[in-house]
Amino acid sequence: MRCIVVNGDDLGASPGVNRGIAEAHQWGVLTSASLMVDMPASVEGAAMARDLPGLSVGLHAHLTDVRSRLRAGLEVPDRCQADLQRQLDRFVELVGRVPTHLDSHHNVHRDPRLLPSFLHLADEHRMPLREHSPVRHVGSFYGQWGGETHLEQISVAGLIRLLETEVRDGATEIACHPGYADAQLRSSYRGERDAEVRTLCDPAVREFMSARRIRLVDFPEAMEVLAGAGPEGASS
Repeated sequence: MRCIVVNGDDLGASPGVNRGIAEAHQWGVLTSASLMVDMPASVEGAAMARDLPGLSVGLHAHLTDVRSRLRAGLEVPDRCQADLQRQLDRFVELVGRVPTHLDSHHNVHRDPRLLPSFLHLADEHRMPLREHSPVRHVGSFYGQWGGETHLEQISVAGLIRLLETEVRDGATEIACHPGYADAQLRSSYRGERDAEVRTLCDPAVREFMSARRIRLVDFPEAMEVLAGAGPEGASS
């Protein structure tokens, strides 16, 4: 069986991002989102998620400053662990339950100084951590690199091509960044977000998945599928 989690990063970043994630879930193929708990629209994003019971919601840990640099002191393991715990506690306060998964803004958990703290938190709460769980991560649905926009990468054709080449037996997470740029959004990735909303909501994407028997799941469903799979993560 081939299953995919389509996960929208940056929930809570701004009202426009929240709206784009909600639309991509209600009208498109998005099944999951990752919440930033310290942003201007975090409270709104959490409230929206509570009204969408079919949306799995994880913690999008945010450890960088406005220049995308690691905040001072967080390279120290104890301080990193404490800040991750603070963000987890805030998540539970906002959402009313523990996250379904764990990842990080700009994938800072890849930093070898930070990774042990992320692994500890994920293991303690039995949360799949991006790139460190049986759910295979695909991050190439992204419309900007080298400071230039590449809308072809996040077009319907681009997403279908990615599904053809990257989705395998087992469970795959496709990360995305749908939304609408507004005054509160602090990001260089702006116009690309509404292009992602359009692609994720295009009926051709769901039709392709149905024809190829690719099952849309959230994170808890993905872990259930994998629990019943063979040693390679494929259906037994």
